[in-house]
Order: sequence, then structure tokens, then C-alpha cells
Amino acid sequence: MKGGYRVGAGRPKGSRNKTRNETSADIQSAAAYKNMTPLEYMLKVMRDPREDADRRLRCAIAAAPYCHARKGESNGKADKASRATIAGAGKFAPGRAPLKLVK
Repeated sequence: MKGGYRVGAGRPKGSRNKTRNETSADIQSAAAYKNMTPLEYMLKVMRDPREDADRRLRCAIAAAPYCHARKGESNGKADKASRATIAGAGKFAPGRAPLKLVK
């Protein structure tokens, strides 16, 4: 007989997680810095050499998308317009308009 219900199997009800609960520590430390944005808080933790290396790494991974854009996430129209502006400068720039003589 494979699978199915077995008496006493599984995680006991009311048991605690094996990992350390960091939510209370995070809330207390964040409360000390009331005027910080979440990104500023993550960067502060990431740059603190006294913090645990694993925590610093998680903060760096979480903050990266807000600090650096991915390679393919740029707007194609904006890139095309900026390349056209650069290409139209220098010796390929349009000449001056002719003077109008009005009497």
C-alpha cells in the first residue's frame, strides 16, 4: 500500500518552525529607523559588516531590482530616439536654414 492517510504521520499540530523567527527583530530594528524607506533599510543591513552574511546576502538580492535595471528592460523607443539624436549630430547634422530677405 503506497500513499494515502497514515495515523500519526506528518508535522504535529502546534509545532514551531525549525528556522529562527526574524520578524520581531526586524520590526524592532525597523522601528528604530522610522524615516527610512524599506530600500534604505535593506541597503543599511547589506552594508553593515556586523550583520550575518546570509542576512546581508538576502538584503542585497532583494534590493538589487530597485537599484539596477536588467539588461533587457529598457524601452526600445527611448533607445531608438537617443541613438537617432546622436547619429544626427556632428558632420551629419542638418545645415542652417537659408536667410529670408523681406522688404
